[in-house]
Amino acid sequence: MPPLKPGHISPTDEEDAAITAAIASDPDTEELTDENAKRLQPVRPRGRPRLDAPKEAVKLRLDQDVLKVFRATGPGWQSRINQVLKDSLVHRIPSPARPDPDHVARPVKKRG
Repeated sequence: MPPLKPGHISPTDEEDAAITAAIASDPDTEELTDENAKRLQPVRPRGRPRLDAPKEAVKLRLDQDVLKVFRATGPGWQSRINQVLKDSLVHRIPSPARPDPDHVARPVKKRG
């Protein structure tokens, strides 16, 4: 049994017997059997439901003007950026398994 909290007052044996008798006399109560205890389940799961494919938190640098436009659309702007990126994968960027033969990588400009 875990340690009791400071200030805890346990019932006396007489009080405990009176509580047990009151429970036994209540018609809406029944003893919890081992069989019933095995079948007990929470009314609902605790917390948020688990996602099949949870999102991953990443740090991403975006231009200020891009952020300004998306943030101006209100709550959910991060999800809208995610959707734009998804759409670009489906509609514009060739699959790595089937690279576009005409695609030419541009060199990255160094700042400075």
